[in-house]
Amino acid sequence: MNPSVEFAAMVAERLLTRYGEPEWRNPLPAIDELVSTILSQNTNDQNRDKAFFALVDKYDTWEAVRVAPEADVIECIRPAGLGNQKGPRIQKVLNDIVAERGKLDLGFLKEMGVEEARNWLTHFNGVGPKTAAIVLCFSLGMPAFPVDTHIYRVSGRLGLRPEKISVEDAHPLLEALFAKDQYFQAHLNIIRLGREVCQARKPRCPDCALVDMCKYSKNAQKL
Repeated sequence: MNPSVEFAAMVAERLLTRYGEPEWRNPLPAIDELVSTILSQNTNDQNRDKAFFALVDKYDTWEAVRVAPEADVIECIRPAGLGNQKGPRIQKVLNDIVAERGKLDLGFLKEMGVEEARNWLTHFNGVGPKTAAIVLCFSLGMPAFPVDTHIYRVSGRLGLRPEKISVEDAHPLLEALFAKDQYFQAHLNIIRLGREVCQARKPRCPDCALVDMCKYSKNAQKL
């Protein structure tokens, strides 16, 4: 067995011991999750949720969002930032889905293999590997491992991935390292570690459950 696979399993088990089985909000339908994740780009969860629920409150259906005046959608999602980009992007994706499928429903993706479903989602402009993986994992219950900024940072510090690898290329690499039945808990627990302990500017290494395994911490101690 590849030692990196063993190392990834140890990371997941350590964090499971420290944090327990993570809880996730009630799963959103796949279209809802797709829109929410597009809104989450370059903002925090609180602002994403403000924008998402503003859309839900203003429009009864995603079909109504799809055909709404662009300026109204932009104004509605302003709390998430980059409304001039995200508003047209959301409407374009919704329009493209209707053009290909005839309706706003992604349930058919569960009948596909993970790679086929991922490729179908990512062929839309503005839907990258992270967005696709979130929809697959959290809405459709399919084995995908999303890599956000926290997971990218923590995996680099631990040495789970090469330093120079892109976020996009980190998705298949980390999916290959972690066991499929660990994707859910490892994803959420690594994010928690990144937010609470392994922060970007001032990581709190002494409080980390992985400090003795961490390449970054060992290098810092040598300085």
